[in-house]
Amino acid sequence: MKIAIFGSCVSRDTAEFMPEAEVVAYVARHSVTSLESPHGTAGIDLSDLTSAFQKRMVTSDLKGSGIERIVKNAGDLDVVLLDLVDERRGFWKFPDSTTMTNSIEVESCGAARTARREGARLIEFGTDEHFTRWSTGFATLIQELRAAGLWEKTILLDIEWAGAVDGAQHPQNDGFASLGRRWRRLQRGSREAGRELSRGRGIADAWQSMRNIKPTEAEEYAERASAANQSYEKYRTFARSVLQISITRYSAELRIDPNHRWGPQPFHYREKDYESISTEISENMNTDNRR
Repeated sequence: MKIAIFGSCVSRDTAEFMPEAEVVAYVARHSVTSLESPHGTAGIDLSDLTSAFQKRMVTSDLKGSGIERIVKNAGDLDVVLLDLVDERRGFWKFPDSTTMTNSIEVESCGAARTARREGARLIEFGTDEHFTRWSTGFATLIQELRAAGLWEKTILLDIEWAGAVDGAQHPQNDGFASLGRRWRRLQRGSREAGRELSRGRGIADAWQSMRNIKPTEAEEYAERASAANQSYEKYRTFARSVLQISITRYSAELRIDPNHRWGPQPFHYREKDYESISTEISENMNTDNRR
């Protein structure tokens, strides 16, 4: 089974659970906005990136050439997987309206600093400006897939972020649950302030320590996932409206794998989650083959 991916870890990790899968084209760190208005490589120094894979992905984004790498393999492909993970960090919009995806690699190599110096603005995921540019870029992606005869082979992995680690309950995100988390954090802060006072520190220091109390790991995961999934809603709705096949998993169905090889994150799931998604991909492909 030959697979192309336009997305990131959600699709790539899922592919590893698909028997006899071969990823022949992997387009990552590449917002669909770059398909329409790529900034180009001029003036962007990627020399601090030590990985050939990272350089290749960022260069592809700067040139807006990601879809070309998929289309050229169109005749061999069995399925194209899309996910929106790389959209979450937003993109840089330069004064000439060209764009560059705000990937971790772009920040780590200093390209983001270069963008700021050149007057670029970071367009954040979830804002109206981001959604407008993204939706036209996504439409371009689908148009290219249609032209290459790949639209009916394309599957959207519509996967929310997990808000709890494996073994824990899914957090409630209603007003009462949110208030409860804030109250527990305040209680921890009060205890820490009391310890500061018992050590002879002043009231100002005790108050500062109370204000600076950090969320627990569980609270951080829950809050990050909740915020990300809310911002994601309009994107998933648009993407599902233009694709024939989508595979959806909601946050309550998923859990973070604490032993994931890339570390625990709300978008790094359990093996059983990947297995479930990969099984549904195979079922969709078999259904298409019977038509």
